[in-house]
Amino acid sequence: MVSIQGLRARFDDLFLPLHGAHQAQNAAVALASVEALLGEAPLDEELVRAAFAEFTSPGRLEVVRHSPTIVLDAAHNPHGAEATAAALEDSFAFDPVVGVIGVMGDKDYEGVLAAFEPHMDHLVVTQNSTPRAMSAEALGQVARGVFGEDRVTVVPDLADAIDRAAALAEAGQAFGDGIGAGAVLVTGSVVTVGEARAMIRPVGRDRNAGGS
Repeated sequence: MVSIQGLRARFDDLFLPLHGAHQAQNAAVALASVEALLGEAPLDEELVRAAFAEFTSPGRLEVVRHSPTIVLDAAHNPHGAEATAAALEDSFAFDPVVGVIGVMGDKDYEGVLAAFEPHMDHLVVTQNSTPRAMSAEALGQVARGVFGEDRVTVVPDLADAIDRAAALAEAGQAFGDGIGAGAVLVTGSVVTVGEARAMIRPVGRDRNAGGS
């Protein structure tokens, strides 16, 4: 639930079916942009409520499977990774969290890894299918320097990497207390997340988080 002071009016207790404080900030920008484009008249409150309730953001903290939960987020720089990590802590209670990361070679991949390291119990390193992708082996070497040898598994094929991570998440006792439900976070690149999304039919297709 969010409350937004717009350019023309204030809207309280809007239901936003997305996860993370940064998503609420994005929604506020969207609302203000519409107000600026449409002139001086305030927006109809019921229309705003209906629009917010239908918001989707594919590939942005999008839950696409349960048992174990698989979440997609296209964070590809340190700032985005920090926002995603904060949202994970704020919106979910996953234990353990197993990451699947595939990055582009021209990005700050070490900064992305450092942002996620405190929030992931194990990391499965992979790669997407584009020529710009950093190889899983090369990324794995960097990841071991950030996460440590025992917390990194290298699986070049993305589909196999997701399967391996799901198995690790279900075997959560291996990483600590295992008192919560394990989850997989697929991240590191818009392309990686897009390819993963094509492999996994999202829960309530094109919904950010819905029923099972």
